[in-house]
Parts: sequence; structure tokens; C-alpha cells
Amino acid sequence: MANLKDIQRQIKSVSNTQKTTRAMKLVSTAKLRRAEELAKRSRLYAAKMNQVIAEIAGRIKCNKVGGIDNRCFIEIEDPKTVDIVFVTADKGLCGGFNIQTIKAVKKLLAEYKAKDVKVRLRGIGKKGIEFFKYNGVELFDSVANLSSKPDKERSDEFILSSIEDFKDGKIDALHLVYNGYKNMITQELHVNKILPVDASQFECDEVEKSMLEIEAQDEEKMLDSLVNRYVQYAMYYSLIDSVAAEHSARMQAMDAATNNAKDMVKSLKVQFNKARQAAITTELIEIISGVESMK
Repeated sequence: MANLKDIQRQIKSVSNTQKTTRAMKLVSTAKLRRAEELAKRSRLYAAKMNQVIAEIAGRIKCNKVGGIDNRCFIEIEDPKTVDIVFVTADKGLCGGFNIQTIKAVKKLLAEYKAKDVKVRLRGIGKKGIEFFKYNGVELFDSVANLSSKPDKERSDEFILSSIEDFKDGKIDALHLVYNGYKNMITQELHVNKILPVDASQFECDEVEKSMLEIEAQDEEKMLDSLVNRYVQYAMYYSLIDSVAAEHSARMQAMDAATNNAKDMVKSLKVQFNKARQAAITTELIEIISGVESMK
């Protein structure tokens, strides 16, 4: 039977852990409310931006605009080099939030490796960066303390080199991988091909319904600027969406940890009571045995 003092020590330790996880859950809940509101406000702008870019790509695909030869809207069948940008958290204790993103990146890396395509891996967030460095995977570029505190200027600067490299022909595709916020209890993994703009789902008969007008001479002065803004905002939105998802995942993880600690304390108290009863019974037997031996 376990020593009573050892069990009491375990109960105290688990109870302290329970207090810590409960406090972390409350902190994550408060942070989630702010992050969720920002994500919801940003989602509408991101959706509209994606819609405009998709319509432009669709018009070019369906040959409704002549004279435009912008690399960002042309599908490259045989890519030689691609950029994969991933977003993970800077901190742990959020369940499987980070590992889902890491698994998606590993899968994408394996697919390109099988096709003998060179991949430049660019990471945001300490957890993902540390994982790939530990496993000997070379990172082309990385930045920490951005996923936990999304900053538009730093985000734009980070992704701009990929945009310029794509336009210059140094890379043939740009992917963005992150775990986004769906609701309070669900995160949604995103593996998005940002460049070139995908028009495969665009039906040509939709062009006639579109109110968007674009001319060939608009390419240099408007399309390049629009593509930059589209990719940069996609990057910034992924950070906003990811931080909301991170707080959601941590809130759930800490709630589960609090409940597990509560169950463990209950189990240890039962064990303590049994040990105490056994100790009392042993003492009684010793007393009775002593009395009987004196008769």
C-alpha cells in the first residue's frame, strides 16, 4: 500500500496543476474572444479579394481578355521550384493544433520530392521551425514571434520576396499551409495554392454574369499591384485566422487537462482513504494482539 504522505503529496501536486490549467483556459477564452472578432471582420475582406482575383483569372482563362500575359494567372504544368509557407504557434499546450499543420507540410514536401521538385520551406512560428530544424529539414527562411502577434507590416515584408521570386521566374508556385479558426471547438486545416492563381474551378459561362471589367493595358499598372495585395493579405489573414484557432485549441486542451486533473484528484483521494483505513485496521490489529498476549 502506498505511503499516506506520498499520496497527499500527489494530491497537492495534481491540485496545483488543475489550478494552473484552469487559469490558462480562462486566459485563452478571453484572448479567443478578441481574436475571433478580428478574424470575422477580416474574413469578409479576404473573401472579396479572393473573388476579384478569381474573376480576373477566369476571364484570362476563358480568353475574354486579350493581350494579357501575366505569370501570376498562368498555370505552370511542370514546376521546378516551389515555396511552401507554413504557420504554426510560438507556444505549445494546444493539443494537436501544431502537429496537424506539420503533417500537412510533410505530406506536401513528400509529394513534391516524389516529382523531383525543389522546395523552399519558409516557416512562421517557433513550434514548426523547431520541429523541422530538429528533423534536419532545411528552412529557406523563418520568423518567430509573428504568429502570436500578427503584424501587417512584418507579414507583408516576409511574403514579398516570394511574390517577387515568382514574378521573376525563380519559383513556379507558392503554397500557404496553416490551421484556421472554424468555431469555438473546431479548427480547419488550410493547404492553399496562392500562386499562380487557380482558375480551374471557374466556369466560362460565369464570365458573362460578371460585372468586372479589365483591359489588356491594365496589366502593368493594376494587375501586379492587385496580385501583391492579394498575396500579402492572404498571408496576413492566415496569421489572424491561425491565432484565433490557436486560442480555441488551447482552451479545449486546458479544459480537458483540468477535467483529467479533477478525475485524478478524485482517484487519489479514494486511494488515500483506502490506505488510511488499511493503516487504522493494522494499528487496531496490533493493539488487540498486544492486549491478548498480556492475558
